[in-house]
Amino acid sequence: MKRTARAFWVSAPGHGEIRDVVLPDPAEDEVLVRSLWSGVSRGTETLVFRGGVPESQHATMRAPFQEGDFPGPVKYGYLNVGVVEEGPAALLGRTVFCLYPHQTRYVVPVSAVTPVPDSVPAGRAVLAGTVETAVNALWDARPLIGDRIAVVGGGMVGCSVAALLARFPGVRVQLVDADPARAKTAEALGVGFALPEDALGECDLVVHASATEQGLARALELLTPEGTVLELSWYGDRKVSLPLGEAFHSRRLVIRSSQVGTVSPNRANRSYADRLALALELLADPALDALVTGESGFEELPDLLPRLASGEIPALCHRVRYTDIG
Repeated sequence: MKRTARAFWVSAPGHGEIRDVVLPDPAEDEVLVRSLWSGVSRGTETLVFRGGVPESQHATMRAPFQEGDFPGPVKYGYLNVGVVEEGPAALLGRTVFCLYPHQTRYVVPVSAVTPVPDSVPAGRAVLAGTVETAVNALWDARPLIGDRIAVVGGGMVGCSVAALLARFPGVRVQLVDADPARAKTAEALGVGFALPEDALGECDLVVHASATEQGLARALELLTPEGTVLELSWYGDRKVSLPLGEAFHSRRLVIRSSQVGTVSPNRANRSYADRLALALELLADPALDALVTGESGFEELPDLLPRLASGEIPALCHRVRYTDIG
């Protein structure tokens, strides 16, 4: 008897559908996982949904278990938490995180799943991939005790960075966003908040994650001389203008990119597995629940993604629930 599952696919830019999937029997070094939760990362996944991945980045943007190709049909996603139903005895019944798309059940190598610590609820563990991005960003940025830091862009990645920075001793952290509703999120994370025009300047470090050229320009304005902007935004197929005249050179400002696809060279002794395991440990903090701003059932995904992509649903991480479905 064939094993079956259901998966969400972007059938064409702006359109999604649920498809039936035939699963293979797991091999000796594989596990069968039943999904409990998955997460929609609004920035990257809505970019994929609208067909905004530039051709030059098709290979770079591939998710580990992606099927199909950009712009579509494509099965995309990377925030999945499930329970192991078949596999090695040490993993049977364990809750695990996997960089897998939205699918009810799936078979992957044992090496592709990371056990979720008992201190972390399964529903919060969907944030692991984004917190991992924040960990890598801070490895790149190397903030110091007493630094004055702004995080420009209160999306999922920016809020994750701010949440981790809140743990640094003696650091002034301010989350900067054009949406005043993000003040409540900042409060839950234990950091200050400001609208762009009210943000505190003289920053040693500004982490930019708004994915707008206005945000990047403001990030440069907030720096102290010889300060650094760490650029985390992904602009997809959009062109970005940047004010590199005026006082950019005389103030000796720095713009540095950061991307989760490789482990920061500042931590060359750490593996991808080390980084993800650390991200899961950090999720023991209940304050990070503030990053989950909505929840829907798996079957609602074809109707949900257009609303997330249009901004009708203003989400950070929108959580997808799998309950009693095959």
